[in-house]
Amino acid sequence: MRARTAVAALLLVAASNANAQSVARQWNEALLGAIRLDYPAPTVHSRNLFHLSAAIYDAWAAYDPHAQGYFVDETATAADVEAARAEAMSFAAFRILAARFKTPKCSPGASAYATTTFPGLMATLGYDKDFTATAGGVDPAAELGNRIAATILALGLADGSNEGEDGAPTPYSDPTYVPVNPPMVVKLPGVLQPENCKPGEPGCIAPELLLPNTWQRLSLDFLVLQNGIIVGAATQKYLGSQWGSVTPFAATRGSAAAVYHDQGPPPELGCTASPPCEPDTEIKDEVVDLIRKSSQLDPGDGATIDISPAAWGNSPLGTNDGIGYAQNPATGLPYPPNIVARADFFRVLAEFWADGPSSETPPGHWNAIANSVSDNPLLVKRVAGTGPIVNDLEWDAKLYFALNGAVYDAAITAWDHKRNYETSRPITLIRYMGGKGQSSDPQGLAYHPLGLPLVAGLVEVVTAESSAPGERHAGVLKEGGQPAIGEVAIYAWPGQPADPENQYSGAQWIRAIEWLPYQRETFVTPPFPGYISGHSTFSRSAAEVLTRFTGDPYFPGGIGTFMAPQHTFLAFEIGPTQSVELQWARYYDAADQAGISRIFGGIHPRADDFAGRRAGSEIGAAAFEKAMTYFAPEPSEALSAIAAGAALAGIARRRSGINL
Repeated sequence: MRARTAVAALLLVAASNANAQSVARQWNEALLGAIRLDYPAPTVHSRNLFHLSAAIYDAWAAYDPHAQGYFVDETATAADVEAARAEAMSFAAFRILAARFKTPKCSPGASAYATTTFPGLMATLGYDKDFTATAGGVDPAAELGNRIAATILALGLADGSNEGEDGAPTPYSDPTYVPVNPPMVVKLPGVLQPENCKPGEPGCIAPELLLPNTWQRLSLDFLVLQNGIIVGAATQKYLGSQWGSVTPFAATRGSAAAVYHDQGPPPELGCTASPPCEPDTEIKDEVVDLIRKSSQLDPGDGATIDISPAAWGNSPLGTNDGIGYAQNPATGLPYPPNIVARADFFRVLAEFWADGPSSETPPGHWNAIANSVSDNPLLVKRVAGTGPIVNDLEWDAKLYFALNGAVYDAAITAWDHKRNYETSRPITLIRYMGGKGQSSDPQGLAYHPLGLPLVAGLVEVVTAESSAPGERHAGVLKEGGQPAIGEVAIYAWPGQPADPENQYSGAQWIRAIEWLPYQRETFVTPPFPGYISGHSTFSRSAAEVLTRFTGDPYFPGGIGTFMAPQHTFLAFEIGPTQSVELQWARYYDAADQAGISRIFGGIHPRADDFAGRRAGSEIGAAAFEKAMTYFAPEPSEALSAIAAGAALAGIARRRSGINL
């Protein structure tokens, strides 16, 4: 694979400076490294990140007279408190990570990493990994760490994740889930057309039997998971269908029967309620938006866009209505323009935030962003932007606890929605609707009320005239090579090129029933329902914590950036055609880009994204407030006001820029 994810590349550099990092940071980096080699399960890894972070925090808090532990609340003393903290943290971290990444069955690739990297870090730090005592006073700090790990590992067997005891045949499995729809054979047109079968033949499933608003699994000839693990021919299994039952950190339900931070049902296709039927214009508009964004992934269209904070960002929560910022608050100067090819920007967005090969998944991605913020040499490390400056160990221990409490709850909340609403993905909606026909002209060709709306130049019906040689639909052909007259064609990205190292696909007219999202052809779409977007929920929850924890909504210096190099960054096809620097003024802007990237990637419609952002905002605020109660069990009114208000006031410090 040509490209490596941006944050993974960053962390290879960060790892070389491990000796200058706190012990908490070193164990966080070790876990991120293991996640990159493991199954891409954001649910499982959000839990691993939180459990590691809570263990590290509990070890730190044990030696503080005012702080309170979360899983283990003990009081400890030592002649050298910082050395004792580092030792307790390390034993707790090692025990948890060694258990979670123990076997190839649970963690392919990562299990080998775990047998070398985790013990190697213990040795580098000067600790005996084989010391397993939990009591006795031989080594109090190590024993404290072992007790913390034992407590967390035991609780993890009864927290609703279905982790399973050692030797469990299928860790994190859920026998209660039964799929509603038959799977889609992706390489064939349409939504329900088993291989070696033509519509109307015995054994063929009519598309009318599909529930288009309900999630559909995908069947692929050659499935490669999002982090590069090769599975081969396979049909997807629902990842994390039970995750809404996992014990949360700070997430809440409106009632015992409600979904965590319930955002209500998403828009659906067709008559979905008792008469009178609700119009389905909203979902149709969102599907057209997906097709339009797919058509804009063509670098040959010549369109450009200003992606600087002067023109992009500052959106109200749950919208894309932002018009940017008048000036950088750290410098007092306007943000300079950043003009790039529109298709380059959209493709870089889709791949940077996709968390593909070598990725640490979205929860880990935001840990990497947080680490980059912490590395800024001019960052003043005051928790919640007030009080005394703290050392790196305290900063990292508290930041990880709050941040990973938020992304852990984000997984529980997002997957609670996914199981409750179980909505379809764009690949099902677009293919299904396109197969039905067009829904704009009742008197026209191929009309069906569940079809795609007609949009000139974007969604059209193929006619004898439009498919004539040299006309726009001349290349829209059926399987036998005949013109697809009477079918709906869309102008969109046609799928991964034959030679991704040297080609890009652009956009062209294709049959709607053959549409593919902007993803690798061996992956296509994640193995779980759409609503709400995990990326949006994770990202906004993390942005809320970073805003509050740093006491500043802006990246240091008023801007965060990432450079995607020309011709070498993209993995699905060659690109970008020029180097593209992503830029964000505030953490919220980065989170919004993560959400919208999934629309350009063809993974979510707007409703999934916006609802995820709103839920993430609630989750992040609640997680930060709860974490603060452990840092200072009885915070003063002044501290509470600063924690809740100063971070949101938009008061930016005059610091240098950060390069993610």
